[in-house]
Amino acid sequence: MAWFIKTETFRPETIALTIEQRSSYLKAHRAWIAQQAACGRQIRSGFLVDSRRRPGGGGLLIFQASSYVDALDWVRQDPMILADLVTWQLQEWIPVSGDGWP
Repeated sequence: MAWFIKTETFRPETIALTIEQRSSYLKAHRAWIAQQAACGRQIRSGFLVDSRRRPGGGGLLIFQASSYVDALDWVRQDPMILADLVTWQLQEWIPVSGDGWP
């Protein structure tokens, strides 16, 4: 299994939504991630913050898939992508050093 990274940022139209309007989409995204992890997918998900720990820098998803095509098919099921709320990029990640994670 290969590792992949999906990065994303809110579209300007998404930023213009109120927190309450975005909340249902964020909850759906988190539920999807939790369901995928519960099914055994190796996955890490989170959002980016600035030096004052304010969100708004986008999100990061690290996960395993058998191929780029499978990763792309899977990531397109993300509720944030389905709702067209983010611009995103998918790349395979080849770790070369670290402490054993992932």
